[in-house]
Formats: sequence, structure tokens, C-alpha cells
Amino acid sequence: MNKQSRRQFLIHAAGAGAALATAGLSRHVWANPMSKPIGIQLWTVNDTLKHDPAGTLNKLGKIGFKEVEAAGLVGLEPKQFRRLLDDAGLRCPSAHLQFDMDNLGKAFDEAHALGATYAAASSLIEPVGKAMSTKLEWKSAMSREEAKRTVDVANRIGEAAKRAGLQFVLHNHDREFVDLGNGEVGYDIVWHDTDPKLVQFEIDCGWMVFAGRNPVDYFKKYPGRIPLIHVKDFQPKKNKNGAPMSEEMLGSELGRGTVDYKPIFAAAKAAGLKHYFAEQEGPFSRMSQLEAAQVAYDYLHSIT
Repeated sequence: MNKQSRRQFLIHAAGAGAALATAGLSRHVWANPMSKPIGIQLWTVNDTLKHDPAGTLNKLGKIGFKEVEAAGLVGLEPKQFRRLLDDAGLRCPSAHLQFDMDNLGKAFDEAHALGATYAAASSLIEPVGKAMSTKLEWKSAMSREEAKRTVDVANRIGEAAKRAGLQFVLHNHDREFVDLGNGEVGYDIVWHDTDPKLVQFEIDCGWMVFAGRNPVDYFKKYPGRIPLIHVKDFQPKKNKNGAPMSEEMLGSELGRGTVDYKPIFAAAKAAGLKHYFAEQEGPFSRMSQLEAAQVAYDYLHSIT
């Protein structure tokens, strides 16, 4: 997966490996000590999904995944995509959506069509930028001003989502953790000032660790506000002082990078985690996206 294309998707849309033969796909029972099914963020297999939506979803089901988190519908209508999920035996409890502040109902209708309970924002940088009539650069740190605007936008979406019978959740990257002085980071402003009844969070554990923060600290500080997480790993690179989006960042297959997920899962379980989704950043230079999905499933099955 190309890192820049992922960033462009997040900004402007929010928003099969032949070597993996069907006969070789594992069929582990999904139950595990977390007592939760193992899920995958579909951006992990986005390239494959575009070329063969039905085949890709079926292969994910055969690997052993029972849940997915949507990240765009690869040109299909929500009901069409839902039929493919049903055929593959996959549930979609959460969806990353495109939020048009003038027509939030469209995003909520998509979530309902997919069977989702959680309406997730990958980032609110675009709605925030629109509100200010400015172009925000993705690589810039989250400033105090942006954090305050994000609070307003998140509360507005959260209130509308609640009326629609959904829970709004906000996802992070690493730019939210850049030190603004005296240890303050934009992400903490968003946590503190959003309404807990309207805004919950989906911690991307990989990005948080990459930025020099510990997800365990957030689980302990905000129990009950983190129903979802992304389980992501990175190759051994350091991001000094939380500097955002290092050009040297390279995604890793789960369990083959630098993040230790055992204490993270223990803290997440105690804090009330509902769903977790494997996700991998590109480039996929060592194996195909579906092969990486198999590695992710096997790793999560072994530790959760």
C-alpha cells in the first residue's frame, strides 16, 4: 500500500496475492481469550479489494476473520457491499465514513446499510479545514486551534450520530501527539473537551506508539471511551519527539515489528474494548496484502 495514497484518501475522502491459495488458508475458531472475534480494517487489503471485492472478502472469511471495518466501498453501493459481506460470513460493526457537514445523513445511511454500530472518522482534518476555509497540510502537527475546532466538529457529528442511533468514534494518527509545549498535545485537548456521551475514540495503537505515546495510559485514564482499536505494527524506526509522518516510516506485518501488544490488549480489555481490527500500513514489499492479512490473523489468534 502506498503511504501517500492512504494519506490522500484520508484527506479527500474522509474515507490477491496469487501465492495465497485457498487451500492454504487457516480456519481457526475465532473465539479467543478476549472472547471477541478477530477483525480487520479493510484498508489493509484495499488494492486487492478493488480488483476482486467478492473474492477478497471470501478469502478474509476463510482466513478466520469474522469482523471487518469498512474504509470505502470500492465503487459499490452500500447494499451491494453488505451483500458481499453477508455472503462471506463477515460482520461490519464499524465503518470509516465520509462526513459532509451539510449532509451527515448520507454517512449514517451508509453505516446502517452495512450493519455498523460505530460511525468512525479517520481524521477530521478535512471538515475542520472546510470550516476555516483553509487548506491544512496533512503533515502539520495538530495545533491548539485545530484541536479546539476538532472538538466542535466531533461534538456536532456525535450529536447527529446519536440521533441516528449510532456512536461516533474518532481515530488518530501520530500528528495529534506533537508536543505543543509543557507536554501538551492536541489529542489530549480533544479528549478532554469532547462530550463523552457523543464522542468516543478508536485508538490506532501503532500510530500512538510510533508517536512516542503508550496506549495503556489512555485505557487507564479513559475507561469506557475506547470501544475500538486498530492493531498496527511498524518496522524498527524512531519518530523523535512525536514529529509527524516520518518519511522513513515503514509498516510491518503484525508481530514482526516493534509494538508489544500483550500489555495493550490487557489494558484494553479492562477498559471495555468492544472490537479490534488489524491494519497494516504499506508498502507491501515483503508479501501480498492477503498474505499479510493471514500473518495478522495468526498473530492475533496467538496472543488474544
